[in-house]
Amino acid sequence: MRILYHLWLSPHSRKVRLVLGEKKLEFDLQTEKVWERREGFLRLNPAGQVPVLVETNGTAISGGQVISEYLDEMHPNPPLIGRGALERAEVRRLCDWFDDKFNVEITENLVGEKVMKRFLGLGSPDSAAIRAGKANIKNHLDYIGYLVERRTWLAGDQFTLADISAGAHLSCVDYLGDVPWADFPLAKDWYARIKSRPSFRALLHDHIPGVPPPKHYQDLDF
Repeated sequence: MRILYHLWLSPHSRKVRLVLGEKKLEFDLQTEKVWERREGFLRLNPAGQVPVLVETNGTAISGGQVISEYLDEMHPNPPLIGRGALERAEVRRLCDWFDDKFNVEITENLVGEKVMKRFLGLGSPDSAAIRAGKANIKNHLDYIGYLVERRTWLAGDQFTLADISAGAHLSCVDYLGDVPWADFPLAKDWYARIKSRPSFRALLHDHIPGVPPPKHYQDLDF
């Protein structure tokens, strides 16, 4: 059985979980406390970060985007990267948008400050960073609304890794109740479609000890 080393509120780990779910591939989840710098895990990924996927033959692959593209190449149905060069470029552009820009401006400022800082022993949350995250998310929700007003899904007519990347990050922030869905109905409707996919069910049942999600987190209609 393949193993995915992850953390509950790592958006990059959630992204791989969603890809595995869309591909209907079986896997075991292994929570990795990266702050412990476990020697066995560092042999799998010297960077000491999750996600890491270990295949049944022992091959270890690291990084959310890298693993996702690997899985899409090895298990091409359903295709998640896109069917043509321009579509693949747009999918990858949006993956980079959420894994880089959204991650720095929102995920790290909210999930990083409110949850990960505690586990890493880095002190109290930075209130200025949290305020910045809550302000920045509005621009990203506006952008999601702009895209889905013109397309069926974020990158075009097909559900792709772009939707998975965005959904993974938003699911982490939504776990903390920090997404102002009521003010962004187009983004909310798109996210409701994401939440309704079978691959998303396991994420909705995540429960971090001491950090319960808001009531709407598991509600498909929220």
